[in-house]
Amino acid sequence: MKEIKTKQEFEEAILSTKPVMAKFYAEYCPDCQHTDLFMPILEEAYRERVDMIALNREHFPEVLEKLDVYGIPSFIAFKEGKELNRFVSKLGKSQEEVEQFLNQIVEASGKLG
Repeated sequence: MKEIKTKQEFEEAILSTKPVMAKFYAEYCPDCQHTDLFMPILEEAYRERVDMIALNREHFPEVLEKLDVYGIPSFIAFKEGKELNRFVSKLGKSQEEVEQFLNQIVEASGKLG
């Protein structure tokens, strides 16, 4: 996953015509570290259909506040600057759940054209 370093970089990334899934995480979060184990597998499987970026919540509190993200890890999909879907909760995420979310992104993106 591409690590986002600035707010401008995030804003530019989500303008893509290809769906972009943003993972919001924190280094101290054990559930976030668990998702790191399987994210490379999903990134490889979906790389033609979905770009994936990562944002450390400690560096982007204003972005999380604007998006109403409080639980981590959280995933939000964007296309052309608009939110497509989100997978946000305070609970941990399994590989199957994130894969299901990615499938929803691909399906929603196809409906938008």
